[in-house]
Amino acid sequence: MSVKKASFKVVRSERSTLQINRRHFIYTSALAAGALGLGAPELMARANFKSPNEKLDIAGVGTAGRAAADLEGVSGENIVALCDVDSNSLANALKKYPGARTYSDYRVMLEKEKTIDAVTVAVPDHHHAPAAIRAIKAGKHVYVEKPLTHTVWEARQLTLAARKYKVATQMGNQGHSGKGIREMCEIIWAGSIGQVKEVHCWTDRAKGWWAQGVHRPPGSDPVPAHLDWDKWIGPAPMRPFLNAWPANLQTRLGKNVYHPFDWRGWWDFGCGALGDMACHIMDCPQMALKLGPPDTVEMISSSPIVPEMPPVESVLRYEFPSRGELPACTLMWYDSGQKPAKPAEMEAEKLGDNGILFIGDKGKLVAGVYGESPKLLPESSMADYKRPPQTIPRVPENSPHKDWIRACKGGLAACSNFDISGPFTEWVLLGNLAMRLGKKLHWDSEHMHVTNAPEAEALIRGSYREGWEV
Repeated sequence: MSVKKASFKVVRSERSTLQINRRHFIYTSALAAGALGLGAPELMARANFKSPNEKLDIAGVGTAGRAAADLEGVSGENIVALCDVDSNSLANALKKYPGARTYSDYRVMLEKEKTIDAVTVAVPDHHHAPAAIRAIKAGKHVYVEKPLTHTVWEARQLTLAARKYKVATQMGNQGHSGKGIREMCEIIWAGSIGQVKEVHCWTDRAKGWWAQGVHRPPGSDPVPAHLDWDKWIGPAPMRPFLNAWPANLQTRLGKNVYHPFDWRGWWDFGCGALGDMACHIMDCPQMALKLGPPDTVEMISSSPIVPEMPPVESVLRYEFPSRGELPACTLMWYDSGQKPAKPAEMEAEKLGDNGILFIGDKGKLVAGVYGESPKLLPESSMADYKRPPQTIPRVPENSPHKDWIRACKGGLAACSNFDISGPFTEWVLLGNLAMRLGKKLHWDSEHMHVTNAPEAEALIRGSYREGWEV
């Protein structure tokens, strides 16, 4: 595939110091106040919270992969219930948490486990909102892996529900809790590269990680005895179980078609590279540049399109309007190992496999996937660079789990709570709409409407099998 070249004129501005946006200002100010024991009443109103001296009773939806990491992250509390449609994974988790009650259906678990305080959700993307909304409505705090939801509409619903039921929330884009993104923001907010009107984000996913851009194999395979396929499908359209790709395709596509990992490349179940990595990588400009909803999103190049999967490769362009003193901004997204051109000022041999490049009217900055190791270009200039003072409070141990646990016990809102991660997820997932529809989309965020593509409506919301609705 040949990627279309895009050039962007950078217009200079007299203003160089960026202002903190309202959401992050409220959060960081309240966090600082909390550190002094002052508290923040608007963030202290929590349903079903315990004191810092008590342990939470936590249930886990999902037990393997990221779910296992999330359970480990909260294992200082009481893990009292576990849910997984794969009995092998459930049995392995039970060895670590032997006192937990086990379920194969989170709907049943949430109905029976009336006394739990909080729930972690780390399952395929299409289950995130159905599980989380049920927990929230039951008054449970929720930690949901990225991407927060499978559709744009679901992200809005979780944001509104969390506000209504006053539960503590966190999306599992763990880099948002790290010091790297904070150091990166402090450099940019100090005006070190001036006004930023152009940013590039790239990832090595999905090529070589999971299958995309191919047609569904014909036929079906017997469902393994340890897997409840009907519950694995859950809210999605029923599909026949397929265990493995044809042998002649496995070298290129991997082995499994769906379970346990390759669901990411199916529109029915996952959100592709945007869902997997943009929630980390684009989170950095989202925070540093105070990005709200974009005006337009467009796929400017791609490999061949198939109906049920994202393309193997794609390049997207998001256009964001001005935000108070901050100018309009273009954000470019590259997946499957594609990258922007290496800046002339860059001394390193090449750009990393995943990263961010900010282009300001006074300089450039490059950072890693979580905003870590931010460097002005040329990199040698960092030797004499005096870092700005720390203005953003750090999360204890850089831990998204400890940040959330603190919120669950009546403390300050976690840094990637749904008031921040919900709107962010909405605009990330608009990129998938642009891929599927193949046109430049004009977005009306207030009404959740693509003004130039009525066919987008069904994709904005999605549909659900009976009994699994959000």
